[in-house]
Amino acid sequence: MKKVLSIFAMCIGIFLCMLDTTVMNIALPSIQDSLDVTLNNLQWALNIYTILFTSLTIPLSQLAERFGNHKCYLLALLLFAIGSLMSSLSTTLTQLIIGRAIQSMGAALIFPLSMTIGINTVSLEARKGVIAALGVTQGLASALGPTIGGVVTQFLGWEWIFLINLPLTALAFLICVTCLGLKERGERVESDVLGAALCMLTLFTMTLGLVQGRSWGWTSITILSLLSSSIVLLVLSILWEKRFKQPMVPLELFKNKAFTGAALAGLLSNVFLVAVTVVLPTYFTRVQNKTELVAALLMTPITAIIFIFSPIAALMIDKLGPRVVIASGFILMTIAYYLFTQIEMSNVVQTSMACLILGGGYGIIAGPITVLAASDFTGTLLSASQSVAGVLRQIGIVLAVAIYVSGLYANLTTAKSESIDYITKIVKTIDVSASKQKTIIETAASSLGKSTSTPTSTNHFSKKEKDRIIEENYEAVLSQYPSTVSNEQKKQIHSSVEETVTKKFQTINKQINTAIQKIKMYAKKRYTKAFTKLYQYSIVFVALSTFSFLLFPKKGMSK
Repeated sequence: MKKVLSIFAMCIGIFLCMLDTTVMNIALPSIQDSLDVTLNNLQWALNIYTILFTSLTIPLSQLAERFGNHKCYLLALLLFAIGSLMSSLSTTLTQLIIGRAIQSMGAALIFPLSMTIGINTVSLEARKGVIAALGVTQGLASALGPTIGGVVTQFLGWEWIFLINLPLTALAFLICVTCLGLKERGERVESDVLGAALCMLTLFTMTLGLVQGRSWGWTSITILSLLSSSIVLLVLSILWEKRFKQPMVPLELFKNKAFTGAALAGLLSNVFLVAVTVVLPTYFTRVQNKTELVAALLMTPITAIIFIFSPIAALMIDKLGPRVVIASGFILMTIAYYLFTQIEMSNVVQTSMACLILGGGYGIIAGPITVLAASDFTGTLLSASQSVAGVLRQIGIVLAVAIYVSGLYANLTTAKSESIDYITKIVKTIDVSASKQKTIIETAASSLGKSTSTPTSTNHFSKKEKDRIIEENYEAVLSQYPSTVSNEQKKQIHSSVEETVTKKFQTINKQINTAIQKIKMYAKKRYTKAFTKLYQYSIVFVALSTFSFLLFPKKGMSK
């Protein structure tokens, strides 16, 4: 019973730290309003978690080997809980960033140790089922993040996306204290201080460069320096690790075909999953004018199918072999990307089907690679394998955000420019004054890309504006009559002018409303194309990822 509870606690740990990589995204507008900060500045609350989580995972997991995995795991849970509480109580952006930083330090330990402790809980023969459960939890948490974030923010407030961590952390902590041996001896690991520094700096410069590329400019000196530095540091790190007796990242791991294949497939599959789970909610809110909650719920087919397919696929490795299973997953993801470029994106059924296929493909990959990454490693190699595999998956998430969010913003900028040109062209055909045309153009342009369901007024002239034009026309007509005209005739003239002007306004309103409908349809097509272009250009890369199956051993071979 203690083993089952221990594994359950490890699943909670993985769920928490992976959930918090994506749960905040959909709550950003609510947090922005609450803290009264710009979205660019608020992004740091997201980025600090990703940067520190990725940078610290490998060094901290090796440190845990020296002092004892179980004790360090409890410390990590406490750190995560403190960070979550601080984040929920934040009244300023600085407080939120500090809270998220503390959270990420806890997560950097929780993730690899959950895998290592969970796997070590059972024998080598029985580890496949445990690894499958832990692997399902990883994919499930990442995919569930936007949905949970949307539901919690809608009904409880953004603070609760952090507060919900506390009871789960407390439960995991209680189980660990009860079921795990806390008198374990740490491994005698020689300190690889330089290796740790090179590893952290490599991951830090690379992650910072990728997450800030769009904000600081991909061709800016800062970003180019960060990315160039990460490459140089990676080379230095590899050269150093080759010489060190007990390296931070044992290069021996990559001699194992199952691990190498799993590491690459994990990175690639995360890129193509997150490219959809991050981008599509934006499409639903900005183009389809759906609420954040509805947008989040529309992503649930991906989550549901991952939950179903991951454990099944993990158990199919022995029967079909890793090559067939992994190739099948990437083929399904390629089909999903193709469908996103062909279906009517506003059709919920068609979009859900494409999401189901994508989730199925990812699930087929995610379950097996978690098992294959552990291979038959034990001891230090097992701990290192889980740290490295975890970091590579995080890099996949970072790459997806960097590539697809940047691509999306570039496409949206083009779509907006094209739409404004079209607006100007259409409005110029309306028979109104130049100042009125300018007002219509500015109003239509300002509404582009905004998620609003407020109905557009069909009357584009105020009563004051209408009365002024009636009086101007009345005075002009009246000036053509002799000064002796009677009051009764004046009333008739005024009534006739009012009727003529009213009909003219109706005609112009009809013209404007027709133009607005054309503009809306054109803009919607342009903005939809901005999203589908991303997937159109990606199809070939998803298809090429299928060939990663060649890195895996053939059926019946362990390495």
